[in-house]
Amino acid sequence: MTRVGVLALQGDVREHVAALTVAGAVPVEVRRPTDLEGLDGIVLPGGESTTMGKLLRIFELLGPLRSLLAGGLPAYGTCAGMILLASEIVDGRRDQELLGGLDITVRRNAFGSQVHSFEADLDVAGVGTVHGVFIRAPWVERAGPEVEVLASVGEHPVAVRQGHLLATSFHPELTGDERMHAFFVRRLVAQAEGGAS
Repeated sequence: MTRVGVLALQGDVREHVAALTVAGAVPVEVRRPTDLEGLDGIVLPGGESTTMGKLLRIFELLGPLRSLLAGGLPAYGTCAGMILLASEIVDGRRDQELLGGLDITVRRNAFGSQVHSFEADLDVAGVGTVHGVFIRAPWVERAGPEVEVLASVGEHPVAVRQGHLLATSFHPELTGDERMHAFFVRRLVAQAEGGAS
């Protein structure tokens, strides 16, 4: 069985666990470095990205997770998780911790504050029409040459992937639609079997 961690320091942990279960994975809540052992992938949920960075350091997960991602551990980041995976942030705090790995520049709270939250149907390459929930969501301002844009709102990418990393600025776990998680899990299985997705 495919074991997928869910970073359980903040955010929609329970909803991601439920979506991964429906998608055929065995979810593992990650709160300490030992929880990272034996994982086939990890989900980085939404939340507040600066707080999540601080919690990663406090719980001694920042270094180990950076090393695992650099070594090829697949990850799926949603909203703040996308920010954590980015190589660069616009309007971020100077001391903000990132995991990195995705060659993208993101803008925090790009669509506006909490009152500007919205929902939209998106055509996601490889998945189909997905209902996205955007809550203080980022968008991608720059995508490197190796980054594939899977979906956009207007001219702004909101779903991307690069190698073993997948990120969306929206929250699929809040809709009851597990297809984004299934897309991620299928990629893990294909990778484990030495295939391409």
